[in-house]
Amino acid sequence: MNKPIRYKIVVVLLLFMAFTSCKMLAPVEKTTPPPVPDTYVSSKDTMNSVTVKWKNFFPDKHLDSLIEIALKNNQELAMMLQDIEIARNDVRVKKGLLLPMITAGAGASVEKVGRYTSQGAGDASAEVTPGNGVPENLQNYLIGLHATWEVDIWKKMRNAKKAAFSRYLATVEGKNFVVTNMVAEIANSYYELLSYDNQLDIIQQTITLQKNALEIVKVQKDAARVTELAVKKFEAEVLNSQSREYQVRQQIKETENKINFLLGRYPQTIARDKTVFISQLPQQIQAGIPSQLLANRPDIKQAELELFATKCDVKAAQAEFYPSFTISGGLGFSAFKPSYLFTTPESLIYSLAGDLAAPLINRNAIKAEFNKAKANQIKALYNYQKIILNGYVEVSNELSNIKNLEQFYDLKNKEVQALTTAIDVSNDLFKSSRVDYFEVLMTQRDALQSKLELIEAKKQQFNAVTNVYRALGGGWN
Repeated sequence: MNKPIRYKIVVVLLLFMAFTSCKMLAPVEKTTPPPVPDTYVSSKDTMNSVTVKWKNFFPDKHLDSLIEIALKNNQELAMMLQDIEIARNDVRVKKGLLLPMITAGAGASVEKVGRYTSQGAGDASAEVTPGNGVPENLQNYLIGLHATWEVDIWKKMRNAKKAAFSRYLATVEGKNFVVTNMVAEIANSYYELLSYDNQLDIIQQTITLQKNALEIVKVQKDAARVTELAVKKFEAEVLNSQSREYQVRQQIKETENKINFLLGRYPQTIARDKTVFISQLPQQIQAGIPSQLLANRPDIKQAELELFATKCDVKAAQAEFYPSFTISGGLGFSAFKPSYLFTTPESLIYSLAGDLAAPLINRNAIKAEFNKAKANQIKALYNYQKIILNGYVEVSNELSNIKNLEQFYDLKNKEVQALTTAIDVSNDLFKSSRVDYFEVLMTQRDALQSKLELIEAKKQQFNAVTNVYRALGGGWN
C-alpha cells in the first residue's frame, strides 16, 4: 500500500471518529433560571445597606473589637484561607500542563553483548579509531534534555485551567461567605449577651421588690390580717425569682464562651456596656432591589462560579473523545568514553517525533466521565437557582420581621409601663386591704414576665437587622 492511500485511510478514520463522537456528545439542556422579582415589597429604591462596611454598620465599639479579633483568630476562617491556597496551586498545575514538559538527565551504563549476535559481530569488526576496536565491555555515558508537549488542539487543558481558576475564585467567595456569617453570628451573640445582662438586672430588681412585699405580708400576718398561706406564697415567689437568676447567669456564661470560641480563644470575660442596650436603637436598613443580591451575596457569586467551572469540565471531558497530538523530542550527547562525550558531531544525539492518538474501542470510561461532568453541571445549575431563591426568601423574611418587631416592641413597652404602675397600685390597695395578696403576686409575676419579654423583643430587633444585613450580602468587606 503506497503512502497516499495510507494517508487517506488515516484521515477517513479520524473523520469517522470525530463524527461519531459529535453525534454522541449531546450538550446539556439549557435551563433558564426564574427571574428575580423586581422588589421585596413595593419600593424600588436602589439604596442598599450592604455598601456600608461592618465597622461603620455596628456602632458598638466593643462589638467591633470582638469582630476584629475573630477575623484574625477564627479557626474556620483560617481553614478557608488554606482552601484558597489549595485552589490557587491547582490553577498553577493546570496552567503548567499547557506548557512543554522539559527534563534534564544524565546516566551511565555498561553492557556486554554476545559475540555471536548481530550487534556483537558488528562491534567486533568495527573500529572507533584506526587500530582501536569497540570495547567488549561497552560503557555508555549520556547527558541531555528531553521534552514532551501535548498540543491543546481541542482546548481540553485550557478549559481545565478555566475550571480551576473559576473554583479558585469560588473559594475566595466562600471565604467571604464565612466572614459574613461569622460577623453576623458574633453580633447576634453579643446582643444576646447584653439581653441576658439586662434580664439579670430586672430579675434582681424584682427580687428586691418581692422581698419588700414579703416583709409587708409578714407584718400583716402578725397583725392577723393575712394567713400563713400568703407568707408562703410570697416566699415561694422570691425563691422562684432567685432560681431564675441562676439560670440567666448560666446563660451569660455559655454565651460568653460561645463568643470566645468564635474568637478562637479560651473563655474569658467579654468586655461590653450593658447600659446602652435599652437606649440604643437598631440600625436603619435599606434593602435595595433583589437583583443586587446577585452581585452582593458571596454564596450566590460562589455558586455562579462553580456553575461556570462545571461548564468548563464538560468541555474538557468532551475533548477526551477527540484525537490528541503529542510532540516529543530530545537533544544531548552520548559516548562510551567520557572523553568522547562532547565530541561533535560524533557524540551528538537528537530525536523528534509526533504522535496522533484517539480512542477507538472501549470508550466507556470516557463516556462515563463525560456524563458525570454533565450531571455535575445540571446539579450546579439547580444549586445556583436554589441559593438565589434562598437569598430572596431570607431578605423578605427579615424585612417583615423588622416591621412586625417594631409594632411588637411598642405594644410590649406600653404593657410594661402599665404593669409597672399596676404594681404600685396593687401594693397600696393590699396595704389598705382592698385587694388580697393573690392579686399582688400575679401583678408582680406578670410585670416580671413582661419586662423580660421586652428585653427579648429588643434583642430580636437587633438580631433581625443583623440578619438582613447578612442576607443582603454585607459584612465581608
